[in-house]
Amino acid sequence: MKHHRESVGALGDAVDHFLKVSRSYWGGLFFSYRMHDVPRTNNDPEPAFGSPRYHERRASGRKTASPALVLRGSVRRVAALTTRQREVSVAELSRADRNTWMELRTELEQRRQRRVERSRFRRDPDRYLKALEHKFHQSRLLA
Repeated sequence: MKHHRESVGALGDAVDHFLKVSRSYWGGLFFSYRMHDVPRTNNDPEPAFGSPRYHERRASGRKTASPALVLRGSVRRVAALTTRQREVSVAELSRADRNTWMELRTELEQRRQRRVERSRFRRDPDRYLKALEHKFHQSRLLA
């Protein structure tokens, strides 16, 4: 960049700034390239994660992540990436461990329920707390 600084015209100051900043970090900037057992930086997987996010925002009109992505994102993302690489057969799906699947479904449902409760609390804190208090008193009566 230093050799071609004159050819960029008005961006010469930006080139100077880039050179100054990169010089201050230079010792550790590309340290992994000197280590043979550390793989080089690989940005190839990036589109696999950015593309679904882009399409979801485009389809839903949202500017931020949808609640479904937050609640079920870990499951949906893995499923989307897997089916993108190859078709998953019914036989493979039937070999899945049912107990593990049920645990995952339970965890996802608990996360969804907590999100619903937070929403209800924010919407009407007094009513939410009264309902919670009522549940508490009911449980004491049963005990």
